[in-house]
Amino acid sequence: MNLRKLCVPLLLAAVVVLPACDRGDTAREVFAARLADADEIFRGREYEAAGEVYEKIAVEAEFAGATTAYVEACAMRARTHLITDRPEEGLPWLEKATAAADRTDPLAWSRLLGVRGRFEWQGEDSATATTTFREMFDYCEEQDLYERAVDAAHMMAITGGDDERFDWARKGIEMAEAGELTGWLGPLWNNLGWDYVDAGRYDDARVALERAREYHYLSEGELPKLIADYSVAHVMRLQGEIRDAKPAMEEVFRWAERLHKEGSEEAIEWKGLSRWELGEVAAVNGEKAVAVGLMTKALKELEGVGMPDWDPDGWAERQARIAELKQ
Repeated sequence: MNLRKLCVPLLLAAVVVLPACDRGDTAREVFAARLADADEIFRGREYEAAGEVYEKIAVEAEFAGATTAYVEACAMRARTHLITDRPEEGLPWLEKATAAADRTDPLAWSRLLGVRGRFEWQGEDSATATTTFREMFDYCEEQDLYERAVDAAHMMAITGGDDERFDWARKGIEMAEAGELTGWLGPLWNNLGWDYVDAGRYDDARVALERAREYHYLSEGELPKLIADYSVAHVMRLQGEIRDAKPAMEEVFRWAERLHKEGSEEAIEWKGLSRWELGEVAAVNGEKAVAVGLMTKALKELEGVGMPDWDPDGWAERQARIAELKQ
């Protein structure tokens, strides 16, 4: 936490007073530490706070002539604007990063490619984004930047066509295993599992989601474990294993309900989703009235967490499902 609070004067003083022979290496270490700290804030989804830190780093790095840190900080400042739905504010920062970047600088160049690809993707140019992420993957693989190669493969699995999606998801997993990046393996297996669900490949989905659960259970937080259990119970229902799916999903619902009572707002979404699943189980068992009651209550919970905005298609499908059961 202390590094996050380093003020500008202290950092500049540290750079200015160094002997000329040591200044470059020490400055790089200082900026690398501050970037790592900002990245941690970003991963915690505190995007506004992270953006402010990246901006300060960019200003300080430019003054100190630390090009790598300058490019990385500018690129990430752009990304904080993009992820908060303000791409127009992020573009000038992306342009600054692009103007200063050099392909011979692995950290700066790989960071730039990752952010550029996301701007292309959000700009609904998936083909160009896919090309950028493929370049990023190849480059990072050459430079042994395992985590960034995993990120590139992960994005390729999102932006690539249906034929490529599963291959790139597998490449991301292989790269994460090679780099011993266990923190990535839960999300990667999870995403692969849900891609299989979307493709109707439920047996493959079950295997992938159970692998994801193994890694999610290594985390300290309860919510990732809950979500992993929900995912496995969901695919069990899709496989027709209703007898096992019902108690598994009931346990998920009770878990989400407890977390909500303990103050977790995020748990509301999983209360709604697990309640909906129990409604689907009731429908399979011929209990239409019970199903409608559960699903109606679930929709109110999901509406409360903004589902009509973040998944309008899914929201419409759920409304249609209730109407179907009422007939």
